[in-house]
Amino acid sequence: MTSRPGLLPRLGARVAAFSERWVPDAFVFAILLTILVYVLALATTGRGPVQLVGDWYRGFWDLLAFAMQMCLVLVTGHALATAPPVRRALARVAAVPRSGRSAVALTALTAGILGWIHWGLGLITGALLAREVARVAERRGIAVHLPLVAAGGYLGLLVWHSGLSGSAPLLVNTSGHFLEASIGLVPLGDTLFRPFNLVYVGAVLLIAPALLAAMHPAPDARVRESAPATPASGGVPREPANAGGNSGGEAGGEALPPTPAGRLSHSRLLVALVVVAGLVHLVPYFFEHGLVALDLNIVNFTFLLLGLALHGTLAAYGAAAAEGARSAAAVIVQFPFYAGIMGLMQHSGLVASIAQGFASVSTPLTFPVMAMTGAALVNLAVPSGGGQWAVQGPIVVEAGRSLGIDTGTLVMAVVLGDQLTNMIQPFWALPLLGITGLRAGQVLGYTAVVMVVAFMVAALAITFLR
Repeated sequence: MTSRPGLLPRLGARVAAFSERWVPDAFVFAILLTILVYVLALATTGRGPVQLVGDWYRGFWDLLAFAMQMCLVLVTGHALATAPPVRRALARVAAVPRSGRSAVALTALTAGILGWIHWGLGLITGALLAREVARVAERRGIAVHLPLVAAGGYLGLLVWHSGLSGSAPLLVNTSGHFLEASIGLVPLGDTLFRPFNLVYVGAVLLIAPALLAAMHPAPDARVRESAPATPASGGVPREPANAGGNSGGEAGGEALPPTPAGRLSHSRLLVALVVVAGLVHLVPYFFEHGLVALDLNIVNFTFLLLGLALHGTLAAYGAAAAEGARSAAAVIVQFPFYAGIMGLMQHSGLVASIAQGFASVSTPLTFPVMAMTGAALVNLAVPSGGGQWAVQGPIVVEAGRSLGIDTGTLVMAVVLGDQLTNMIQPFWALPLLGITGLRAGQVLGYTAVVMVVAFMVAALAITFLR
C-alpha cells in the first residue's frame, strides 16, 4: 500500500505536469517570444511594422562572437567533464546519495556552488552530474526522479550573476566600460560582495536544494518514467561510446592503424606541447589578476587545456568534443533569434519603456525591487547577462540615480532579476536537456517553484539589507 504524497511532492508534480503540457521546446519558445515582443513593440513604441522588422534584423547577427564563445563553453566543458579522471570524480560524488531526495539535494548544492564560481562550470558539471547520479541510482535500484535531479543540476544559473563570473559587476569594474563616463568604476565591494547579495546567495544555496529534495516523490510512490527510453538505458540516457576517450591503441573502438598519421593522432607529445604553451600564458595571468578577472575566453582556454591534458591525446579529445558539439547545435541556431529579440527591444525603445514604466511608480525604497522585476521580464527575451546589461543598464542607472539610489545597488538589481527568470527560460537549459535527454517542460516546472522562493529572498534582501 502506497502512502499519500506530501504537500510539496504534490505541488511539484502539479506544476511539472502543467509545464510539461504548456511549456514548448526551447526553439518554439524563442519564436513565440519573438512574435510577442514584436506585437508589444508595435502596440507601444510608435514604430511601424516594417521598421520593426528592420530592428529585428539589425540585432539578428549581433551576438555571433558571443554565440561562438558559448559553443566553446559547451564543447570544452563537455570534453573536460567526460575525461576519465573527471568522470571518476563525478562517479564518486554520484555514489554518495542513498535516496532520491539526497540525490537531488547533492546535485543542486554542487551545481549551485560551482555556478557561483563560474556559470559555465556549474552549467556543464551540473548537467553531467545529474546524468551520472541518475545512472548510479538506477544501477543500485534507488528510485530517483530524473527531472528533479536535472532541476538541481540547473541551480547554478540561479546564482551565477551574483558570483565570480557575473558579467555586469565585472564589466562595471573594468576600465573603459561603456558607462564609465557617467558612473566611473564600481568596485566589487559595492556589487558582488554587498551584504544583501551574499545573503541572497547563501539563502538560495541552503533553501533551493532542500526545496527540490522535498518535492521528490516518496520511495514507495510510483516514479514516472521521465527520460526518453532506449533499450539499453531504461530511461536514463546512455553514455557516449567514446566519452572517456581511447588514449591507447584504439580510437572509437577500432584498432589504431600503424601509420604515421595514426600515431600522430595518439601522440601525447603533441598534447604536451599545446598544454605547456598554454600554461606559459595562463600561470602569469592568474598570478597577476586572480579569479575576479575571469572572462569567457580565459575560461574556454583553461577548459581546453585541462581537457587536453586529462584526455591525453588529440584523438581522445576530438571524440569527446564531437559528442559535446551535439549540445551546441541549439545554441548555434537559436542565438540569432534571441539577438533579434534584443535588437527589437533596444532599437524600438521597448526596453526603455519598460524601465521608465517601473520607475514612474517607484519610490527610493521600492525602486530596486521594481528594477529587479523589470530585469526578470527582460531576461525572458534577452537571456544574456552581458547583453541585458548593455540594453537595460543605462536606463536603470539613470532612473535610479534620480531617486538617490547608489550605483552598486542598481547594478545588482539588474543582476538579481536577470538570473531569477533563468529558472523558467529554457534557453540556458539547452545543454542540460541535451545531456539528460529531457524536454524543457519536464524540468522547468520544478525550477519555477524554486524561482518564486528565490524572488522573495532577493526582494527582501535588496530592500532591507542594502
